[in-house]
Amino acid sequence: MSALSTSGVIALFVTVFLASAVEMVEALTIVVAVGATKGWRSAFEGVAVALLALAALVAVFGPALSRIPMSSLRIVVGTVLLIFGMQWWRKAILRSIGLKAKHDEDAIYAEMVEELQQSPASTRDAAAFMMAFKGVFLEGVEVVVTVITLGSSAHRLGVAATAAGTAVVLVAIVGLIVARQLSNVPENAMKMVVGIMMVAYGTFWIGEGIGLRWPGKDLALLAFTLIYGFLTWVVVLSLTPRERSVAVAS
Repeated sequence: MSALSTSGVIALFVTVFLASAVEMVEALTIVVAVGATKGWRSAFEGVAVALLALAALVAVFGPALSRIPMSSLRIVVGTVLLIFGMQWWRKAILRSIGLKAKHDEDAIYAEMVEELQQSPASTRDAAAFMMAFKGVFLEGVEVVVTVITLGSSAHRLGVAATAAGTAVVLVAIVGLIVARQLSNVPENAMKMVVGIMMVAYGTFWIGEGIGLRWPGKDLALLAFTLIYGFLTWVVVLSLTPRERSVAVAS
């Protein structure tokens, strides 16, 4: 398959940007809780070490993907995207119809603060350092996986990396301005969109990997996105009233 068309590049950028933004909002919540409770020195040290560890992951696994045959890579990446995407998609649908609590960054912040306050304060706090490190590293791993899988398989690693970098910078800037208002971010809607687009990419690339030639080539990505989006709308619309009526009856 040739390089992605303009529409494909835009779809790739949006998918990686939204996925990275969601993960970075969660990481930022943890870092802000650590910094505000135990001091910013331990928080920034944890962030710095986590970023170094993530850079090492990219350096090790990024070049290795270029040695895998493209058809095999597309099948592997497509499968990974389907797994990740369907998890995000399913959780977003469950939250939309009221069967799963929505992600509350304020509640997470309060929980982190309470946990940190139970540990003794010091100039260099080990508990605060580890919490900041784990928050950034674990969320960052998902960003790295998204960038490497989507970017490498589409031959647009630079586009994917730029999208992730843009999301990280924007979330950091917004976080500095409204650090305690992260719950205002429409995270469930973002996860819904990312889940749909990841499933669309996964379907597209598994087909490419096994030798299928989609009608319209890259435009098939848009078609899959619209199809899965329509299915999501049907599911949410059909389940929400019934679940509400059951809740009222109980």
